[in-house]
Amino acid sequence: MSLMNWFEDKRRFGGLIGAFIEKATKGYIFSEREKDRYIRIDTTKGLWTRCDNCENMLYVRFLRQNKRICEGCGYHLQMSSTERIELLTDRGTWYPMDENMTARDVLKFSDEDSHKNRIAFYQKRTGLTDAIQTGIGKLNGIPIALGVMDFQFMGGSMGSVVGEKITRLVEYATTKSMPLIIVCSSGGARMQEGTLSSMQTAKISPVSQIHQARNKLPYVAVLTYPTTGGVTASFGMLGDIIIAEPKAYIAFAGKRVIEQTLRQKIPDGFQVAESSFDHGLLDLIVPRNLLKGVLGEIFELYDSAPCKEQLFLE
Repeated sequence: MSLMNWFEDKRRFGGLIGAFIEKATKGYIFSEREKDRYIRIDTTKGLWTRCDNCENMLYVRFLRQNKRICEGCGYHLQMSSTERIELLTDRGTWYPMDENMTARDVLKFSDEDSHKNRIAFYQKRTGLTDAIQTGIGKLNGIPIALGVMDFQFMGGSMGSVVGEKITRLVEYATTKSMPLIIVCSSGGARMQEGTLSSMQTAKISPVSQIHQARNKLPYVAVLTYPTTGGVTASFGMLGDIIIAEPKAYIAFAGKRVIEQTLRQKIPDGFQVAESSFDHGLLDLIVPRNLLKGVLGEIFELYDSAPCKEQLFLE
């Protein structure tokens, strides 16, 4: 750590402590909306964060160097879409697609706040236009089409922009005969867009079928914590090869909903990646620090296959 970085960290840490003391001495009380926003703040922007599994305090700078894997227990903490792109693509090879596409509030949806204002809030907070980044790059020298969802943007919810960007990405990959990777991290379809969000699954599935079955091109789905709802029910489970990170939460409906519907208890750990793997829903569980190498080997195998039309389809 350089001396300049040390002083910068000390200044920021001191500011955090000062703000905390000021609020405590003034009897600061969160309103319900302020409390909700405070809980969902991205703590990785500070100096320290807490592991969701073992609750150890982790220094953010070291955590980033370790690909956001807890050194104590090996738990995989959430990553932003930008960090995942840096993890999977070779340096200087990433070219984004449709990065200025934004959602329109066709339904004029409003609850505690309007959908339009909520979109603007998350755009400012994350620096993204919507819950996914798509583009092309190289993975160990292999050209790929890559889509990465970002849970920090409205829980990675799938709306019309997400569906359109994925559709265009798949079509581009098909046209250029490129392998496709989609990294899923989503709470499901975006309720603020109603039926329009549900229609995205029907739009993505046909182009995925053309890419995989008709053109014999590989599609690898990478499921991360969490992958649920309409994403699990559509392109999340359509991959020729489906990979998950360790302990990733993978489900369609939540545990409470299932128990209330079936009127029976489901076992703990039923919706984690290891359980899905044991029941045949996943092909691989790959730690984050090995993922790029595993994907590279898969695509090298595909390129060297003597009969590609059989690979990924059986």
